[in-house]
Amino acid sequence: MSENVIAHLSLNLSCRWSRVLEASDDTNVSAAVASVDSMNPLNPINPWDLAFCITGSIIAAENSVVIAAILHTPTLREPMFLLIGSLATADLLAGLGLIFYFIFQHIYPSDMTSLTSVGLLVASFSASVCSLLAITIDRYLSLYYALTYSAERTASCTYVMIVLTWVVSSLLGLLPALGWNCLKDMAACSIIRPLTKNHIVFLAVTFLLVFALMLQLYTQICKIVCRHAQQIALQHHFLTTSHYVTTRKGISTLAIILGTFAACWMPFSIYSLVGDISFPSIYTYATLLPATYNSAINPVIYAFRNHDIQKALLLLCCGCLTTGVASRARTPSDV
Repeated sequence: MSENVIAHLSLNLSCRWSRVLEASDDTNVSAAVASVDSMNPLNPINPWDLAFCITGSIIAAENSVVIAAILHTPTLREPMFLLIGSLATADLLAGLGLIFYFIFQHIYPSDMTSLTSVGLLVASFSASVCSLLAITIDRYLSLYYALTYSAERTASCTYVMIVLTWVVSSLLGLLPALGWNCLKDMAACSIIRPLTKNHIVFLAVTFLLVFALMLQLYTQICKIVCRHAQQIALQHHFLTTSHYVTTRKGISTLAIILGTFAACWMPFSIYSLVGDISFPSIYTYATLLPATYNSAINPVIYAFRNHDIQKALLLLCCGCLTTGVASRARTPSDV
């Protein structure tokens, strides 16, 4: 068995280096060496890529739990939970995309797998950002139209936002596979191959616009919350400690949400505008890795802190434990 493996490796190496020796000048030698390297299915593992894969696994695990809790609990069908479910689905796909990128990059590298993995990442992260915007819009409308924002209207608005989120995100993810890539023109490549410079700049500008809109909406939400607190104080002729604590807690939560979103995505967005493919790749990794953390933090902010989802997770865990105990009880004991 070992002799066959050695013979196979020797034949493979001889075939590869024969292509290099056939090159007639330095340019052809470089091209031949590049083609030889591309034939190796096991590229050396980059620690940064390994970090992305580990982060993707954590993201996929967290958001799978959120999706399972929402699907398992019939009471979690309100518009707010549908938006949280959309966000969890987008983040789940982002986690899977990071895992697939690692697999395709180091086990089966090719142009097709590169387009597929990068397209999935673009679509999933775009859907995640758009879902965050949709949640912000829903919260603003629910406060601004507190009396007229009925369940019917809320559901219709929610469905429209979810459909728009996934249609736009899917189109953005399909653009590289449809031809908007730099596979045939390396000079047009951005800091993330095979995305072009124009594509990555478009994504960065879009994020900055989304962030500006979210900042404006959260500012309006804070004003509405403070105005409601003042109205309550005038009705009761004093501002109780509970009202003050609730208002401050609500504003602090909004600041944490917006601050986390900006801290995760702003470095990569700015670097996408000023960075170039000639820059050291460590800058790309150092700015892109924090952006992926946003998908790991989203379940904590939007799902695990929600009391209804906490109850659903508890019931789900208890149900699994009960099923496991019942199955063991039905198993005949050893004689």
